[in-house]
Amino acid sequence: MINVTKTFLPPQNEYQAILKEAWDAGWMTNRGVLVKELEARLKDYLEVQDIIAMTNGTLPLQIAIKALGLQGEIITTPFSYVATTSSIVWEGCTPVFVDIHSEYLTIDETKIEAAITAETSAILATHVFGNPCDVEAIEQIAKKHHLKVIYDAAHCFGVRYKGQSVFNYGDVSTCSFHATKLFHTGEGGALFCKPELRDEMYYHHNLGHDGPDVFRSLGINAKMSELQSAMGLAVLPYVDTIVQQRREAVDYYKTLVDALPLKTIELREHTQWNYSYYPVIFKNEIKLLQVKMALEQVDIYPRRYFYPSLNQLPYVKDGNCPISETVASSIMCLPLWAGITKSDIKTICKIIKTSI
Repeated sequence: MINVTKTFLPPQNEYQAILKEAWDAGWMTNRGVLVKELEARLKDYLEVQDIIAMTNGTLPLQIAIKALGLQGEIITTPFSYVATTSSIVWEGCTPVFVDIHSEYLTIDETKIEAAITAETSAILATHVFGNPCDVEAIEQIAKKHHLKVIYDAAHCFGVRYKGQSVFNYGDVSTCSFHATKLFHTGEGGALFCKPELRDEMYYHHNLGHDGPDVFRSLGINAKMSELQSAMGLAVLPYVDTIVQQRREAVDYYKTLVDALPLKTIELREHTQWNYSYYPVIFKNEIKLLQVKMALEQVDIYPRRYFYPSLNQLPYVKDGNCPISETVASSIMCLPLWAGITKSDIKTICKIIKTSI
């Protein structure tokens, strides 16, 4: 069986050796030594301004919306994972969808201003498959209209744009450390923000605590456990190797896919990519479904990612996003992970060629 991804697992003895520190201390959660060590090491590795480790990648989005005091409308992308939109709705705000670039697949910054109203409080955009948005243009729009900016950077571990971490852009960025990601803590995530915002974000993720006996305001439990942190600390030394192996796989995919009637994502200039996914776009949904069925018949499982276009979710007001709807219906991520073989990639591309 070949799945769309495969979780990287560090040597079990290395994970257990790190976990033993928490075991010996009898401290499993509530920001033990391993959480603090992971945050410190990630801050250095990623070269970010500040980081708060959390128990998954969705809670940082919800906390950012809450902590920034956002209300009314939030301009967002229809081409992302459902957590981007559901977080907006969950926090009592209204998503306003702006269509995407057909090449970059990120929100089309040239269409944002037309969607701004007196009710708009923020822009929540996604760096799609690790491909950055036009962060400079979005920053200019946000400053002009006094809006906050949140980036869903779930796929962006290690991505750099114009020489710095993509997590340093916007008021807040978020990342997923889910087991399917190239860096993971089993289940987990993080919030990145400017240092002046850290205190506000921190107490919201810790049930509103301001010290052990004082509650500053409303909060939620988003703390990462020591077990999750131990996994992150065990995986981190291997990240460079993971990215290199994924790069080699993507380079080999390209040599085969270039000969097929498929379109691939265009990376924004000045991007140092992390090879987090390998999406291909078919001529139409019919072709996609033909290929998907052919692959699944031999136990190869790609993924329709992202599908559907989020403006078509049942709990939002359907906006007019024809590019996103077209792309969402015809895009599919091919299997990719550190260690996938050239033989497997060749088999996948051969089946695509014969069934497209």
